[in-house]
Amino acid sequence: MVDVEDPAMVPQVATERAASVRLLAMDVDGVLTDGSLYIGPALELKCFSVADGLGIVLALRAGIKVAWVTGRSSESVRQRARELGITALYEGAANKRQGLLNACERLGVPPAHAAYIGDDLNDLPAFAASGLKIAVANAAPELKQQADWVTTASGGHGAVREVCLGLLKRRGDWPEILRGYLESLEARTECRQ
Repeated sequence: MVDVEDPAMVPQVATERAASVRLLAMDVDGVLTDGSLYIGPALELKCFSVADGLGIVLALRAGIKVAWVTGRSSESVRQRARELGITALYEGAANKRQGLLNACERLGVPPAHAAYIGDDLNDLPAFAASGLKIAVANAAPELKQQADWVTTASGGHGAVREVCLGLLKRRGDWPEILRGYLESLEARTECRQ
């Protein structure tokens, strides 16, 4: 993962726009996963990064709204969204731009204050509608060319965590969010055997 403490690792345009980001929207396959699909009779499996999940939880704690916009429909995506507290999930979104705009309207965030993370050509329309365009390291070249920020991590391997921490640190929220998160862990007493 990128060292987001190093200002050179987060492009200047992303640093400048970080404070205005109120919605972090993203594709699922290829961003939250490595893009692999395991399909069997009546079953579809996807592998999500735990690091990305914690990044999302921390972004939500900081008041950044999170939306997932995916072209597929999958119970595994719905389950992971529930686990992380994602309430803005748009499945079957052949038009990712419209999915992003729907999320903006529902969550009361102007598109100029939305960041969008994508990996492939079908994310280009959403890029055009977002205020901050982010491509994962293994994204299609056409997407990288349009991106304000290209992560050092690949999709499904910490790219979303990289973005979440980068935004929080550039906004100045990181020390407070980290402290609050660690205090919430200390307050927990449950431990199963």
